[in-house]
Amino acid sequence: MRISDVRVRKIYTTGKMRGIVSVTFDDEFVIHDIKVIQGQNGYFIAMPSRKTSDGEYKDICHPIKSSVRAELEKAVLYAFNEAMEAALHQTSEPADDLIVDIEN
Repeated sequence: MRISDVRVRKIYTTGKMRGIVSVTFDDEFVIHDIKVIQGQNGYFIAMPSRKTSDGEYKDICHPIKSSVRAELEKAVLYAFNEAMEAALHQTSEPADDLIVDIEN
């Protein structure tokens, strides 16, 4: 499967969650709500998840091979960084309060 599209839906400049992304594979399959998280060593992605009855979060979908996860993370973070640069240059609002809704 090849990544055919990466769409950054929202960008947040405060907090640990920095963005929401959708990724399309082969122009036929899409995964929504991939989160871009800011960690101690930079950005990483978190796959869509749901809370179980015991309060634990489980991924709804995720790559099985580490090479696929690395490729997915690289594509998502590249698109996120590009969208963040574009959004910060297009707004006159203070960056601390910026939430960019890319969809609208």
